Amino acid sequence: MTTPEALVELFSKWEKVWHDKAYDLAPQCVADHYTRHDEGGSRTVTRDAYLTEMKAVHRDRPDIRVVVFDHDFGMDRAWFRFMFKWSKDGEIITRAGMQTYRINDGKIAETWIAMQPVGSTWEETPQPTWIDR
Repeated sequence: MTTPEALVELFSKWEKVWHDKAYDLAPQCVADHYTRHDEGGSRTVTRDAYLTEMKAVHRDRPDIRVVVFDHDFGMDRAWFRFMFKWSKDGEIITRAGMQTYRINDGKIAETWIAMQPVGSTWEETPQPTWIDR
């Protein structure tokens, strides 16, 4: 079972993968096989396949940020209320969502994500980082 302190460390690293493109940290964050439940359906991908997808997102949206508004850590679960934010042709684009993670052996093993339409956001002030309120 993972402790809340270990989840803080895990998601601090995962934020660096997303925001700083620190892809070398991914093996410490994501299980060899990662199951995703999202708008496209449910699928299991290898860590390397998911990193390829993430790199494509970064290539298409180089300034994308995952802005967190609330979160909670359990023993082997975490959830985030967040918003994607990026720019296109000088316009800021947002999309709010909720994501729940299942952690296995200290790594992200499965996630469920629900997204609101493009242009959605949350009303309150976001957290300074994914793990700090």
